[in-house]
Amino acid sequence: MERGALSGHLPVMYAQVLDGLNVRGNGTYLDGTFGRGGHARGVLERLGPGGRLLLMDKDPEAIAVAMREFAQDARVAVFRGSFAELANWNETAAGLDGVLFDLGVSSPQLDVAERGFSFGKDGPLDMRMDPDSGESAAQWLARADDREIADVLWTYGEERMSRKIARTIVARRDAQPLERTAQLADLIASVVPRGDQKIHPATRSFQGIRIFINRELADLETGLDAALARLKPGGRLAVISFHSLEDRIVKQFIARHSKAPPANRRMPVEVAFTPVLRALGSAQKATDEETSANPRARSAVLRVAEKLGIGNEESESASDGVSDTAQPATGRGDRRNAMAPGEPELQRLRLPRTRFPAGMGEARP
Repeated sequence: MERGALSGHLPVMYAQVLDGLNVRGNGTYLDGTFGRGGHARGVLERLGPGGRLLLMDKDPEAIAVAMREFAQDARVAVFRGSFAELANWNETAAGLDGVLFDLGVSSPQLDVAERGFSFGKDGPLDMRMDPDSGESAAQWLARADDREIADVLWTYGEERMSRKIARTIVARRDAQPLERTAQLADLIASVVPRGDQKIHPATRSFQGIRIFINRELADLETGLDAALARLKPGGRLAVISFHSLEDRIVKQFIARHSKAPPANRRMPVEVAFTPVLRALGSAQKATDEETSANPRARSAVLRVAEKLGIGNEESESASDGVSDTAQPATGRGDRRNAMAPGEPELQRLRLPRTRFPAGMGEARP
């Protein structure tokens, strides 16, 4: 078992993450995707008596583990909610020395059939990371038209046969509602030829539906802004992504806050640019040794950035108007309106149908 693992859970890129966070004994660190606590335990081991560890997750099962394994430590606070809500948690108001986001679906979520994430294990077609919030995948597929379904499969799953799959879903659901993961996986497999693909025909579609249902990309954008607002000068941001859509958002966010935009000759006055982030190296990948022991780490990409100590106007303004009266540590954060999960970013991220981007997502360990 890898150091820092709990209950057989293998935290991906464990050593690289802790190096990137540069944990100081008296610092305050936030793990926005607690999961089963592998990275969190590593941070806690490095904290001194004056340090603080803030744990977030929107999955109630993850929060139960956090409360059982960590909450008895006076240095730890726990909050149930998306990391998009981190600036609304009063524990973050004094600032953070490090923030970690380990994106995507976790191995425990994927491995439990009842959560409805896996096409390899038959279970209810749910896919919600917070089963108490919003529509399930089955509910959405029962009401969405074929164009909306196709857009989701293409935009978030990069599925080239999205239109054909969507038409088939709509044609068959009246006769037999899609309520089980095996039903949906078999339907997609009947439409998508496997050919020489090494992945299951339903892989991209399940990814796309999951991202949409959980508003993962919208939450990522909000969470990155909130992390920058709360980071202290010298604080570190570490993000692990598992597919190209997530990594693109993270890469562009770091670049936008660390590099001056290209000059625009149409602008009458040159706008001064003051960087507030510094990228620490380039994208990191898991080692061959790790991917051999944990194949789910093979698509992981880690990016780390440090907040600069000058020119913090943007981060200060980002925190203006932020409420510091969130629920207590064991409570729940405010829930987003769940009537249309994922729709705002769907408009921004809609991709042209002339090109199929590379890169596929996998579970975060």
